[in-house]
Amino acid sequence: MACSIVQFCHFQDLQAARDFLFPHLREETSIGALRRDPSKSTNWEDDGWGAWEETERQEPEEEGNTCKAQKTSWLQDCVLSLSPTNDLMVLAWGQKAVFLVPKWKYSDKGKEEMQFAVGWSGSLNVEEGECVTSALCIPLASQKRSSTGRPDWTCTVLGFTSGSVRFYTENGVLLLAQLLNEDPVLQLKCRTYEIPRHPGVTEQNEELSILYPAAIVTIDGFSLFQSLRACRNQVAKAAASGNENIQPPPLAYKKWGLQDIDTIIDHASIGIMTLSPFDQMKTASNIGGFNAAIKNSPPAMSQYITVGSNPFTGFFYALEGSTQPLLSHVALAVASKLTSALFNAASGWLGWKSKHEEEAAPKQKPKVEPATPLAVRFGLPDSRRHGESICVSPCNTLAAVTDDFGRVILLDVARGIAIRMWKGYRDAQIGWIQIVEDLHERVPEKADSSPFGNAQGPSRVAQFLVIYAPRRGILEVWSTQQGPRVGAFNVGKHCRLLYPGYKIMGLNNVTSQSWQPQTYQICLVDPVSASVKTVTVPFHLALSDKKSERAKDMHLVKKLADLLKTKSPSLDLVETEIKEVILDIKYPATKKQALESILASERLPFSCLRDVTQTLVDTLKNQELESVDEGLLQFCANKLKLLHLYESVSQFNSLGRHSDTSLSDHDLAVLLRLDENELLKLQTLLEKYKQETARTGVRFSDDADGTWPVKTFLEYLECEKDVISVKKISEEEYVALGSFFFWKCLQGESSTEDMCRTLESAGLSPQLLLSLLLSVWLSKEKDILEKPQSVCCLHMMLSLLSRMKVALDDSWDSQSVSPWWQQMRAACIQSENNGAALLSAHVGHAVAAQMSTGGTERKCSPTAPGADAEALTDSWEALSLDTEYWKLLLKQLEDCLTLQTLLHSRAGARPSRAPALPAEPLPRLSVKKLLEGGKGGIADSVAKWVFKQDLSPEVLKLAHKERDADNPDEPKEGIHRGLLEASAADVDLGAIPDLLRAVYEQFPCSLELDVLHTHCCWECVVQWNKDPEEARFFVRSIEHLKHIGNAHIQNGVALMMWNTFLVKRFSAAAYLMDKVGKSPKDRLCRRDVGMSDTALTSFLGSCLDLLQTLMEADVSRDEMQEPVLDTEDAWLAAEGPVSIVELALEQKHIHYPLVEHHSVLCSILYAVMRFALKAVKPLSLFDSKGKNAFFKDLTSIQLLPSGEMDPNFISIRQQFLLKVVSAAVQAQHSGAKDKDTSEEAPGTPFRKDQDWPALAVDLAHHLQVSEDVVRRHYVGELYNYGADHLGEEAMLQVHDKEVLASQLLVVTGQRLAHALLRTQTKEGMELLAGLPPTLCTWLKAMDPQDLQNTEVPIATTAKLVHRVIELLPENHGQYSLALHLFEAVEAIPLPPAGPCL
Repeated sequence: MACSIVQFCHFQDLQAARDFLFPHLREETSIGALRRDPSKSTNWEDDGWGAWEETERQEPEEEGNTCKAQKTSWLQDCVLSLSPTNDLMVLAWGQKAVFLVPKWKYSDKGKEEMQFAVGWSGSLNVEEGECVTSALCIPLASQKRSSTGRPDWTCTVLGFTSGSVRFYTENGVLLLAQLLNEDPVLQLKCRTYEIPRHPGVTEQNEELSILYPAAIVTIDGFSLFQSLRACRNQVAKAAASGNENIQPPPLAYKKWGLQDIDTIIDHASIGIMTLSPFDQMKTASNIGGFNAAIKNSPPAMSQYITVGSNPFTGFFYALEGSTQPLLSHVALAVASKLTSALFNAASGWLGWKSKHEEEAAPKQKPKVEPATPLAVRFGLPDSRRHGESICVSPCNTLAAVTDDFGRVILLDVARGIAIRMWKGYRDAQIGWIQIVEDLHERVPEKADSSPFGNAQGPSRVAQFLVIYAPRRGILEVWSTQQGPRVGAFNVGKHCRLLYPGYKIMGLNNVTSQSWQPQTYQICLVDPVSASVKTVTVPFHLALSDKKSERAKDMHLVKKLADLLKTKSPSLDLVETEIKEVILDIKYPATKKQALESILASERLPFSCLRDVTQTLVDTLKNQELESVDEGLLQFCANKLKLLHLYESVSQFNSLGRHSDTSLSDHDLAVLLRLDENELLKLQTLLEKYKQETARTGVRFSDDADGTWPVKTFLEYLECEKDVISVKKISEEEYVALGSFFFWKCLQGESSTEDMCRTLESAGLSPQLLLSLLLSVWLSKEKDILEKPQSVCCLHMMLSLLSRMKVALDDSWDSQSVSPWWQQMRAACIQSENNGAALLSAHVGHAVAAQMSTGGTERKCSPTAPGADAEALTDSWEALSLDTEYWKLLLKQLEDCLTLQTLLHSRAGARPSRAPALPAEPLPRLSVKKLLEGGKGGIADSVAKWVFKQDLSPEVLKLAHKERDADNPDEPKEGIHRGLLEASAADVDLGAIPDLLRAVYEQFPCSLELDVLHTHCCWECVVQWNKDPEEARFFVRSIEHLKHIGNAHIQNGVALMMWNTFLVKRFSAAAYLMDKVGKSPKDRLCRRDVGMSDTALTSFLGSCLDLLQTLMEADVSRDEMQEPVLDTEDAWLAAEGPVSIVELALEQKHIHYPLVEHHSVLCSILYAVMRFALKAVKPLSLFDSKGKNAFFKDLTSIQLLPSGEMDPNFISIRQQFLLKVVSAAVQAQHSGAKDKDTSEEAPGTPFRKDQDWPALAVDLAHHLQVSEDVVRRHYVGELYNYGADHLGEEAMLQVHDKEVLASQLLVVTGQRLAHALLRTQTKEGMELLAGLPPTLCTWLKAMDPQDLQNTEVPIATTAKLVHRVIELLPENHGQYSLALHLFEAVEAIPLPPAGPCL
């Protein structure tokens, strides 16, 4: 094994974090996206973070590498930290930060992997202008005994330019804020507890060290751990109560002022060290001279190393006990989503203040404790060299330092000297990897005398230095101290190398014994591939090449890899070399790795793989038992067994035996234990299913040719303890494996008996073989339906599998269900290929009956008569129980197949006037899906199909009537005629009526007509809600609603539709129209209601229909009983969501006056939109009670207007109704003048227009307006437009004929004034001169411009005048005027052509 770089995590959307931290990069991207597609939104918050990733991928290449470099090098500028337990990552820049948390998700390839997703993001600055300079993610240990090694939570520590250090939770909640120095924080580093490897090694305490430009602050780890736990508990309690205050213990810290050094860039806290006596005397002589006195015991000191300039590397030693630790009164800051409170971030406990006191108190700086001076003891003086970073090895013996000359220098921490230097690593990033030797992989050597107590000795530890050179984009691994480079990888130039150097905080020498935390040592963040990688280094790379057997083995492995890649003409020579190489390898683990690589090769033939494996097995068996690795021997034997199985199956599949024997219907019926009628019914079902499936173009799995690569075969199977099992593979791979075993047998091209015998002897369980067989059969539906003889092959195969050992247990309780047949039934229930499932169920039923009969005969063989009776009874009970399950499954599959056939059917070509519906494919059905869909699942599936085919409710109703027709002659003839009319009016139905009848017969309860109309109604309104512009969906939904016969269901569905989909849009439309005072324009409708003005008009009309239907249903429901919802016997086990019908029946009774109140408002809104009325505020037509009652729950009791209404309201309402009548008459008769005007086409193209005059009269009744006034106005408008024949009919409904006659007299006068005064003819002037003066004066006062139609024949006008005289009493004041008018009309001569006025 060699060094490797392994990817262990992805970023879900790293580019989103970049756009948040660096908005200027986001703006560049959005501008580019706008330039490419101006229609796309550039709003970052609206589009979501993921949208930017898509946009960046579409950038053209000619923008150059500069922009790309800017967008990939941003990670080098960030403050980045990753928890060593990989449960939190922090990205920070400036004042912003993004917290990323790992989540297990499925990748594009369908495999589950860990991805970092944004858990929190925001701005962290408290003081103006401060920025983040350093970050740490410290996992804190759990205090629970049941913990298994995962941290309790992870704390984020951030240092700022203001000198503050703040501690946050994973959700960005501030816990502590500490100001220990007023200079910017340069670096944060942490040390956690490690078990000493040797008794003489000093035990190190946990601590957090903070580097300032001239000081180092170290916080005791135990103190910090307790404070963080207390603060986190405080956050939880503050979120719950908001006023509880628990003070955490103060932080214990030390502050050292570093002296005699110019600048400091980075530091390392080595920990407590104890000098040897010689080093103690040497140090005392250097400091105090030869007369210096020393103590008997060497003092303990804390060692610190800094890098910077003058000196380049400085060594500091602080004597333990020379200064007392400072007790920091930490500043507690609690912030929660509930309280949103930030309680002071100063360095002392300031207590809880009220909000008013905090605002009033002036902001003052907290007290900063002075530092204890600490002079540099010695260093590496190099005036020109400036250090940039330092990284200490895990064992605290070595440290790597980088400088501005591009060097990496290795320091001996104890001696304070440089022991190695690497050149050419400018801007390098460094880290360490510590590898512990695995004792199981060490090869024992007889001549090796181990100095330790046992043969192998303790585990050894190796240190490796990892150097990332971003200038070159290379990652290198070096063996220390003087070892060679053991690995190099090209990783890109924009990565970040992360080495935390600590693990979990809060452990000690007791708790760490039982903990085995899963922590990483080093990782590489790659922003280009959005992934996180780690480096794995095997221990043997630290060993000397001359003495390492492992190195020799690795060399052989590389040689083997080269052999497998070469294309040699002589495979025998290659095979010989491969055998020599694998036999020369010493280590069992490496030998196993070599064999795996050989078996995974695609170049080697099967014979070579088999011979190599056989040779290895023979060699291992011939060796001494003590020196043979049992695991390796078992592994090789298992692989050899799989190879032999592959060879046997391949031979059977290559025989190519063809069976030309065709199976007659009689033989098939006998085989399946069916009579001729049952077989004919089954064949008819499958034939219809096959036809409809072929029409829809459903794709099935490709056929297998019986050949399969051995590499794939070995990958899918595993052998353990003489039992072969299948690994966890995908469904497609599972079907491919089953096809390799059984497809040739099912086609009759291979021996079924030989195949079953071979598979059983190889160690495959009958249950596994049955599962593979059924997976192949159910996935090859298309080929199976084309070849009926495959049923015979399945029958034979299933019989052989059932006779295997452990398949059917003879001792199984006879009163229980057989697990063997239950497994087969479960596979049929879950299959979506219903044709193949039905056939396999028939075969399984036949084989089960055959096996049960055979078992009965065997059980009847004992001589004792009592035993005969008992055995016969038991077998009969078992047969009955399993038979009932088979019959139930067959009925369910038959129903499901019939339903699936219907859902595959399609209507003929659609007329061009109706746009096509969205072509979303309907899901394929299975018995399991129908059972899980609940009682309404079947009707819901048919409703989705009805909506997709755009079938009218009449088609469903007529098909249902044809099924229920008892008389075979007349009724069916009329129903057929109705279907033909529906087909001609809508679409070509084809075979749909027959399929509908078949489905109705299979599901008489689930597809009862009211149930089906209910689900169709709901499906249409759901689809309309997704796209409100499709008004026809809503219209069709109302049609289905009106076809529901039971008023209880109709009432509940209408009420659910209103509450779920309509009331919000309806109220929005009402408020909008009341605000603008007229019919709103398209832009306003789309903004406030979410649909166009045309769609809004249709919407209001459909709402009016729904409210009227709701009122009618409320009246009718008292006269009929509530329906009883039945379910077919085969589907009683269906469990799932509550059906729409059940929900409808649970709805409360409506309050009829409130619904009527809404119906009045809906009629008003509909009229305003339909006729584009202006100067109308719909809500102003109602008083305060009426307004308050709108848009409330229709089942609630509201205070509605009652009694006499204010005359002002009545006047406004009357004006509105008269305006509606005028607009309706104008829309009806304006086409006579201009047939091309837009008013001729109705505003609602998908619905029939209302009878507006009748609706206006009905509204007048509800609005307390005189109905006679509306009727008289309607008659007057009809005569005004010249529709005298309609006016005659409408006149019959008017009660006050006198007032109507006076109004019509004006119309007559206007017509006569137009004829005499406007035409200016000689005859007209003579006639005018002969009229009475009173009549002349009255005619001159008339305004003919008010007439909408002046082209009215004179005879029609004379008839109108005569009608007026009849209506006026003789004592009326205008009676004489009417007589004079009649005489004048009679005196007008009739024109010769088309007498007109």
